[in-house]
Amino acid sequence: MARHGADAARAGRRRRHAAGPAVSPPRDAAGGLPSVAPVCPPVGARAIVCLGLSQLIGWGVTFYLIGALGPAITAGLGWNSAAVYGGFSAAIVTMALVSPIAGVAVDRWGGRRVMPAGAVLSALGCVALASAHALPHYYLAWAVLGTGMRLSLYDAAFASLARAAGPTARRPMSQITLFGGLASTVMWPVGHLLAEWLGWRGAVLAYGALALATAPLFLALPRQRYAASAPQAGAAAGGLARSQGERRLAGALYALIAMLTNFLAAGNAAHLISILTGLGLAATAAVGVAALWGVGQFSGRLVDVALGGRLHPLTMTLIVCLLLPLSFALALASDGDVAMLAVYALAYGACNGLLTIARGTLPLALFDYRSYGAVVGGLLIPSFLLTAAAPVAYAQMVERYGARGAIGLSTALAAGILACAAILRWRFIGRARQGG
Repeated sequence: MARHGADAARAGRRRRHAAGPAVSPPRDAAGGLPSVAPVCPPVGARAIVCLGLSQLIGWGVTFYLIGALGPAITAGLGWNSAAVYGGFSAAIVTMALVSPIAGVAVDRWGGRRVMPAGAVLSALGCVALASAHALPHYYLAWAVLGTGMRLSLYDAAFASLARAAGPTARRPMSQITLFGGLASTVMWPVGHLLAEWLGWRGAVLAYGALALATAPLFLALPRQRYAASAPQAGAAAGGLARSQGERRLAGALYALIAMLTNFLAAGNAAHLISILTGLGLAATAAVGVAALWGVGQFSGRLVDVALGGRLHPLTMTLIVCLLLPLSFALALASDGDVAMLAVYALAYGACNGLLTIARGTLPLALFDYRSYGAVVGGLLIPSFLLTAAAPVAYAQMVERYGARGAIGLSTALAAGILACAAILRWRFIGRARQGG
């Protein structure tokens, strides 16, 4: 009996070790997020690489599809640009509708089970889009794509990492965005080449095959949920927004930042090439400069990874938001100069890349990580709804007021993002400095 009891104890220790450390790591001086990872990180290098590759491919073949193939689709179908780009808006509205369900699903079952379904739906959406000849069919295809996007892109990935790594998820979040930041750089040129070789329908079918190929990558995600030790679980999970009033304020400011940032990203992703052309670049030069946006995203995120979380998310967000309107001011002052527009694309790309990380890490600092998916899923609904209007709004701005009008709109939105980030840091950084 004694030997049996000793064997059972050893087996229990092995099971606890396999499930990862059940302790809460130390918090950094700024509060809220840990400064070091656990001894056995719940999200390993293999999972990060696989999830990162899925984001590079997934963003390229879904969100950036309209930016790469929109002109070819417009010419091929003979519709006006509002009808064509409205399909992308339909996808974003669908993302808003399914967002709360998607967040709860990831909290409950984890990304390992939810995100492959998103990849399959993205592939089916591409197949439906490639066969579309009428508007209802076209918009239905985009609705399927929107569902797949919400289940397989960053917001689902961030919730999956929060579930698996708890308060240590900040670094994995930054690392996977390094891959996703290259999506436009890789897929815009690839999309143009595929469209020239196969036509836009063939290019979309190829995109569908790539989307389906990402499904096995999600199986690298951990099965288990992050667990903190009982005495420390509440401190690790609570976040900076403690009272109901603080949570409402933090939620409203976070929702505004995400909403305006996503509106900017969606509008520019859909029309960056045409905006650069309107600012005086030749078509070939505009494609090359637009690709620098992805390089900027990658570079900005690389800086964040290199810093290793030394800056609190509230501080990092404010710094980035200070630089954001300056990048658009540079575009306004460029007068068609290729070098200045290249710097603009790099700078805005870097800001957008870092704000994407902030979209994942701010809720981790502000709210309870144990309900990350559900909380963020609800807060992102207005973001998706406003973002749905971005491609059409930017198309109207370019048509009526030219490229400079579109850049002026971007500058005003960037100023609004800066105001929200400043209020958020001013309200909560005092508590952060006290270590939560």
